Amino acid sequence: MAGYYNDEDLARFGEIGRERADLTEKFFAYYGATLEAGELTKREKALIGLAVAHAIPCPYCIDSFAQTCLENGVSTAQMVEAIHVASGIRGGATLIHGLQALNAVDKVSM
Repeated sequence: MAGYYNDEDLARFGEIGRERADLTEKFFAYYGATLEAGELTKREKALIGLAVAHAIPCPYCIDSFAQTCLENGVSTAQMVEAIHVASGIRGGATLIHGLQALNAVDKVSM
């Protein structure tokens, strides 16, 4: 059985603009600008992108940012460490939201 995500779709991303090219062009211009070197290097932004891609999760973004990381001299160990940071934040966010459940329990228990 084929997976839901198709590797070939990443290369077809531009096709999303076939109905509203104007909006798609604006998105890609903004997206490209966010990845250019600024206060952060392209290398740092690639690591951030890879970590976020795992946290949200987006397999297309994971593929793209893993490649971008390699192109910018990021080692596999550095990529894995960035992924662990994203995992830690995602896990912590899950746990802290557990307080919402405790708050609801406390309201009912009072």
